[in-house]
Amino acid sequence: MYIIIAGGGKVGHFLAKRLSFDKHTVALIEEDKKICKEIAADLDVLVVNGDACDPKRLKEAGIERADVVAAVTGKDEDNLIICQVAKERFKIKRSVGRVNDSKNEKIFSELGVDVPIDATAIIAKIIEEEVSFSDFVNLMSFKRGNLSIVRVDLPEASPVINKYVRDLTLPEDSVLVSIIRQDEVIVPKGDTVLMVGDDIVALTRVENEKQMLTFLIGDI
Repeated sequence: MYIIIAGGGKVGHFLAKRLSFDKHTVALIEEDKKICKEIAADLDVLVVNGDACDPKRLKEAGIERADVVAAVTGKDEDNLIICQVAKERFKIKRSVGRVNDSKNEKIFSELGVDVPIDATAIIAKIIEEEVSFSDFVNLMSFKRGNLSIVRVDLPEASPVINKYVRDLTLPEDSVLVSIIRQDEVIVPKGDTVLMVGDDIVALTRVENEKQMLTFLIGDI
């Protein structure tokens, strides 16, 4: 996918790094020249210096061919404007807006942001766990509010112990996004083997949460 990220702070930098690592094409827009230079030196992504609320800067970032625009600045008003411009002017199919103040989440939804993300509820969690964001992007077609983050420590009786990730048949619309093994954070791959004590972070639909927990730890 071609993804434009508006905002080069901690969240934006992290997303750009993870998405480019997962083979997505990424462009990032940031107002601060110093931050732009730091990101350009660190990542092989297109970095545009300017205000992402300005359609000219969005065009410089290649919005005409973008699949997703993710507005993750520290200002809710900017994130809302960026998403609205992307949707209404450039007809972007999917907009993601970081909500810094939880009280604004309903406003974001009502004004057409496809996926309002409460920074304290989801994005912060993803950053803390250093999980792969590519799986989350693949799940963005879900209707807002239908995602659930599941985190469990695998017990000895878990039915998935010693199994390869590629051999797992997860509940529908679910993904494993991170394995925390002692001090190591592992992005699950097909040849990753699950072990006793692994701290698993997964994303699933809200209605599949109990099924996902049963799948990982057995009957509960």
